[in-house]
Amino acid sequence: MSENIAGDPISAGEQFKAQGFWELITLRAELSGDQPMLFDERDVSLTFAEFRDRAERVAAELHAQGIGPGTRVAWQLPTRISTALVMAALARLRAVQAPIIPIYREREVSSATASAAAEVILVPGTWRGTDYVAMAEGLAQSPRILTIGVDAPESAAVSTLPAVTGSSGDVGWIYFTSGSSGSPKGVRHTDGSLLAAARGFTVHGRLGYMADEVGSIPFPIAHVGGIVYLMSMLLAGFPSVLLEAFDPVTAVALWRKRKVTFTGGSTVFYTALLAEQRKLPAGQSLVPSLRLLKGGGAPCPPSVYFAVRDEMRVTVAHDYGMTEVPMICVAAPDDTDEHLANTEGKPVPGLQVRIVDDAGEPVVDGDGEIQVKGDTVFAGYTDAAQTADAFTADGWLRTGDLGHMCPDGHIEVTGRLKDVIIRKGENIGPVEVESLIAGHPAVAEVAVIGLPDDERGERVCAVITVRHGVTPPALPDLAEYLRGAGLMPQKVPEQLEFVDELPKTGLGKLDKKALRLDMLNR
Repeated sequence: MSENIAGDPISAGEQFKAQGFWELITLRAELSGDQPMLFDERDVSLTFAEFRDRAERVAAELHAQGIGPGTRVAWQLPTRISTALVMAALARLRAVQAPIIPIYREREVSSATASAAAEVILVPGTWRGTDYVAMAEGLAQSPRILTIGVDAPESAAVSTLPAVTGSSGDVGWIYFTSGSSGSPKGVRHTDGSLLAAARGFTVHGRLGYMADEVGSIPFPIAHVGGIVYLMSMLLAGFPSVLLEAFDPVTAVALWRKRKVTFTGGSTVFYTALLAEQRKLPAGQSLVPSLRLLKGGGAPCPPSVYFAVRDEMRVTVAHDYGMTEVPMICVAAPDDTDEHLANTEGKPVPGLQVRIVDDAGEPVVDGDGEIQVKGDTVFAGYTDAAQTADAFTADGWLRTGDLGHMCPDGHIEVTGRLKDVIIRKGENIGPVEVESLIAGHPAVAEVAVIGLPDDERGERVCAVITVRHGVTPPALPDLAEYLRGAGLMPQKVPEQLEFVDELPKTGLGKLDKKALRLDMLNR
């Protein structure tokens, strides 16, 4: 595709040939050097040229600290301008960087640094009440510890930097799965696989097509979505606001100030913004400039899509990916309501998708496992045995997700292969039940899980948080509501529990493992 993007585009298609993150930074700086790139909550801002120049000075300082091509550097840093500069600097040095989400603690960080064979770990000192230096000092791997504060360290000795070498096919990134089903897996990516994801995100998502585009990264930049988002900004040439940690009140104030037009995130971000919108008088807009919410990481029920559309006058174009394949499908904001509410968009360019049954045979009509092959797929896990298990004999990645392909090419994800409730021998997909419950006027968030039952094998349990100021539904009322929505009786929850907050892991994903343990211990 060679369609132009934004005011001064680097095309995300044939006319743009950048193969690596650092090359992308330098090309954008040459094209849009005086244009803003980053803003933060401290009123600090950088242009694209300033970002390139300061990243090179950060690289010079890190090089003086012994980091160079091939050095394995873990970093556990918040979403700050200094972190974005470190990401760019490590890419300039051709180090192998292993970002770790700041909510990880000793067990996960130890597993991640061991998986990455980290020689160095960069931490923020004490942040939000956690002493990251002390945590790093307790790691069995004993990587060398460097502290990166609000301001990244810089050196003017850029002439001492090594030449930019390597190719887009070299593994330069190790990301980690959320760890909800065990220790985090090390997911190896190249600049090429991440750039392919960013191009799909940019082109299918139509990012930067309007000259006033201003984005935001309110989620952990250490998530694989962080680098994809940064690359998309560089591809399309739009600025973004960084938030160290997502708080809807702080975010809304900053977004109003910077006239943010779209933001990344996940369903938990959408519902948090909806809750803030509902505090305002009718007809008042939460963020007048906001027109698009994009995210992934967890399903987005149709009721959330329509609530955001009707109450916030904002489009949700929800995408589909995973750490191993950051962008599988991307939703176009000009898609129909039917597509936006019920599908995850279309596969990105360079990626093939197939739907197969348990025997690996194509599923023509109905749900099967989603399997993928192509440019955005990772280069394997750090554990070779895990890599072998993840791919089919003919080279397709098993996503573990259930879904189907619509006749027009859109993909609808309907559940997880392992997230199935078996009630009296019948398989029940929680996503379907969750989507319907989410439409209940009293429900803020919902998770449906299976709990052990002597008679049924498993019983269906719905765990919900209730909207502020609304009376919680009783189980019979919820059952009647679901039957009225056409849900078959076997899928109607037999147990209803209320919590103040659903446990989350990673980028706003429900932690059903923790939730089940909590329900079993009640």
